[in-house]
Amino acid sequence: MNRTKPIEGTLLEIKNFIEEHAINYGLDFYPVIFEECDYDTINILAAQGGFPSRYPHWRFGLDYDQLSKGYAYGVQKIYEMVINTNPCYAYLLKANNLVDQKTVMAHVYGHADFFKNNFWFSGTNKKMMDVMANNGTKIRRYMNRFGQDRVESFIDRVLSLENLLDHNLLFGRKIKNKELNEEDFDEFDGQSDALKSFMRSKNKYEKKSEGPKEEVNDEVETLKDTSLPTRDVLGFLMAKAPLEDWESDIVGMLREEAYYFLPQRMTKIMNEGWASYWHSTIMTKNALNASEIIDFADHHAGVMAMSKQQINPYKIGIELFRDIEFRWDTGKFGKEYNDCQDMHQKQNWDLPTNKGREKIFDVRKTHNDITFIDEYFTEDFCQRQNIFTYKFNPRTNRHEVDSREFKDIKSKLLSQLTNAGSPIIEVENSNFENRGELLLSHVHQGVDLDYGQACETLKNIFFLWKRPCVIQTSIEGGKSFVSFNGKEIKTKKVT
Repeated sequence: MNRTKPIEGTLLEIKNFIEEHAINYGLDFYPVIFEECDYDTINILAAQGGFPSRYPHWRFGLDYDQLSKGYAYGVQKIYEMVINTNPCYAYLLKANNLVDQKTVMAHVYGHADFFKNNFWFSGTNKKMMDVMANNGTKIRRYMNRFGQDRVESFIDRVLSLENLLDHNLLFGRKIKNKELNEEDFDEFDGQSDALKSFMRSKNKYEKKSEGPKEEVNDEVETLKDTSLPTRDVLGFLMAKAPLEDWESDIVGMLREEAYYFLPQRMTKIMNEGWASYWHSTIMTKNALNASEIIDFADHHAGVMAMSKQQINPYKIGIELFRDIEFRWDTGKFGKEYNDCQDMHQKQNWDLPTNKGREKIFDVRKTHNDITFIDEYFTEDFCQRQNIFTYKFNPRTNRHEVDSREFKDIKSKLLSQLTNAGSPIIEVENSNFENRGELLLSHVHQGVDLDYGQACETLKNIFFLWKRPCVIQTSIEGGKSFVSFNGKEIKTKKVT
């Protein structure tokens, strides 16, 4: 049974109206296909990352259960779901009133523009709907062949490593179809693109001694021990670990999916801020009727509410884009403005440069959250938005202001955004102490290593590597090695 249906009637007219205004404002996007669904369906889609067909796994059921309970108890509600594909699919909740549907559509066009034009999304596969469905089919076949429990257990271990990626590989060279011949497709039919790439390169490398030297694929070449260290831990294990073909194929599929979702983790503030900026602009200037203003203002304020526990990407993002637009409209940028020492003159600075709209389009194209915050999160902006750092006080049992200092606030915000708040791990050596052990290194950039999670991660890497695994980190200010040999965890401090 089809759980979604294309929009029609009034919704289709609204969609065409809002799309026309989005284009007039300069937004550029792939065709957007809107479909309607009920709350149960949109929870299913959300649990599966927005895709209607994924591989079978218990985590999707767990996420669905949490989303369904959140909706039933009134704790949370999903208004829309939009996917980074071409065409761009977006799902609307049937229960939304017309004001919400208008807002959601305008919001979706902001996302669609961001997906198409932001530099960090430029390497993502826009046909991921088909890739996800194919991955699900292949994994089901593996489950039928090798047993569901065995395959699901293997997936559990791989998913625990899905954040151990190299952001720079988002722009790695892709194999073009013209570089492949019919034999390439026949030989590796049914396997993931990542594994096909590895297997073709492996065959070429093994044939070197039999004939003229052939070029080895760049993606696998970077995984050779001579190129260590590498932060692409999943890619290294796929290429170097003693895995069976079906295991390597699953690692390749899950790695491919992880890299597809990575830009969304890196641009959460910008992406939501950009979409919020445009839904606010289109609604207030073009799409709202007089009778809808209060409902829109009420719902918009709810989305923009700030929390003491965590930052609201919608609020920070939209206000930063507005601030950038205002500054570039009034000339509050550049050497002359920055060098001005007269506080009264600086506060009332107003040169009608009118470059604000052009500037925010340029910013949305080139930045990610870290560079966005680092360059445009100013002390003046921080003070006007009343942004502080908070910490939980167990004595009063509530969150209290920890610091009002701009440097502390910005530093904490950047540390939360670095690698999405996860520690950065590199593969340092695949033959540590000449015993075939795998040495990993914790690159400390403001995020400490959680000892318990590190131990569990080592166990999962050992399962793939089949040899002892060691991670170098800092414990209580001293250099330490945490290792797992298949039986026990050992910690060794280096003096």
